[in-house]
Amino acid sequence: MNKTAEKIHLTAFAPNELAEFMQSIGEPKYRAWQIFKQIHERRLLNFDEMTDLPKTLREKLNETATATTLKVESRYVSTDGTRRFLMKTHDNFPVETVFIPTESRDTICFSSQSGCPLKCDFCLTAKLGLLRNLTVGEIIEQIIVVLNDVYGVGAETPHGTNLVGMGAGEPFLNFENLIKSLEIMSEKDGLFIVPNRVTVSTAGIVPKIYEFAKLEKRPHLAISLSAPNDELRNKLMPINKRWNIEELLKSAQEFQKSLRRGERFTFEYVLLGGVNDSEKDAIDLANLLKKYDLKKVKINIIAHNSAEPLKYQPPNREQIQQFKDTLESKGVSTYLRTPRGRDIYAACGQLAAKSSV
Repeated sequence: MNKTAEKIHLTAFAPNELAEFMQSIGEPKYRAWQIFKQIHERRLLNFDEMTDLPKTLREKLNETATATTLKVESRYVSTDGTRRFLMKTHDNFPVETVFIPTESRDTICFSSQSGCPLKCDFCLTAKLGLLRNLTVGEIIEQIIVVLNDVYGVGAETPHGTNLVGMGAGEPFLNFENLIKSLEIMSEKDGLFIVPNRVTVSTAGIVPKIYEFAKLEKRPHLAISLSAPNDELRNKLMPINKRWNIEELLKSAQEFQKSLRRGERFTFEYVLLGGVNDSEKDAIDLANLLKKYDLKKVKINIIAHNSAEPLKYQPPNREQIQQFKDTLESKGVSTYLRTPRGRDIYAACGQLAAKSSV
């Protein structure tokens, strides 16, 4: 048995849970906030480095608990500055996290599962299948590990941090752990990454979209669509056989009702050359949005990031531009996402726990 697995992972604890843990080991409750700030604000994952705490407490924590269960196996840096981290859990499952820098903001793309069960035909992660859900602590620890690698332990981030739940896995199939981890990361005395700086992407787990809409403190939502009809989406995204486009867009309608003033949500559309990228596909997509009165939505189009053994290729630039222009001519807000980290298997749909590039 891995000794780390036997210890309590304190990174997963909200402040009130830390207070209960402190009492259980004979310590005063006020120590909880001290430890919470050490882990989440100072981003210390080694109790021995928490020198603000009494030595006797640090020794007690080392005996019963841990702040880290992930081990960084490999770290890859793209020519565009993107970094991909391949980590392993205490039970040896892969976890991938991507850091994407720009001049004005930094984004961390985190994983919610090791592998993915959804079998989307154009995604490398699908080839892994589902290995397991990640714990609350494993989700949070990804962010701490990346920030410490990029900026140094505890150092301030120049732009703050944006998060996207678009790494490996389907976040809404690990819903409770996802939401709890985001709540902990939003704490002012911790990482302080507020919901407005977080976007969560789902392939279309319809019941959870309804549940997500009811959250008081809610991140932004992105829904992966990638086809304008059921026949094609059934092939590309088998989850459509469980909840078809009509059910999905009805849930999107309900989510739209929950939006605050000025807020929008996103449909993601992966463009596959000769498959879903025609002018007719763009017109059908625009008509779908009109049919369901989805006015507060934007479309993110993503040129497919090809990689073996995937059989798809991205369209050429002219086809991509035509698709975008057609949507915009129909009054649809459309954005083309710039691919990042393709050369290190860090781009959208490329996460497959590759240990060589």
